Amino acid sequence: MNWIDILSIVVALGASLIGGTFFAFSNFVMPGFARQPPASGIATMNAINVTVLNAGFLGAFMGTAILGLALVLAVLVAGGSPWAAAGALVYVIGTFGVTMAINVPMNNRLAKFDAESAQGAAYWSSYLWDWTRWNSIRSGAAMLATLLLMLSLMR
Repeated sequence: MNWIDILSIVVALGASLIGGTFFAFSNFVMPGFARQPPASGIATMNAINVTVLNAGFLGAFMGTAILGLALVLAVLVAGGSPWAAAGALVYVIGTFGVTMAINVPMNNRLAKFDAESAQGAAYWSSYLWDWTRWNSIRSGAAMLATLLLMLSLMR
């Protein structure tokens, strides 16, 4: 086992952790919020969007993206499995990229609404559907990244 393999394992572990987190949100957290009055769902989601900015989550989420980019560079420079580079790129683009381009702006917009307002409730109904759909894409990308990284280690 070489250092690129070890880096692949670390990126796979990070991708699987984040994929599982996003999977949970799509499969039972967001549907649970949908069963609550809009004001409650909005307030809780806004609270989560503040508390998620912590060292544990950001370390795993952003650390996996940074190490994923390092893995792509390592494969290109030092050689290694193209499966590893593909897995890392899937994570960086499909999980980190989608988060920054789509989910975070949606969260920022949600935070601007008064949870008790009619405008907030109207946005909440579309937010639930759109955010969950994109979150499922992030989750699928993280799981696919994990699979590709695992395949890179099977030789």
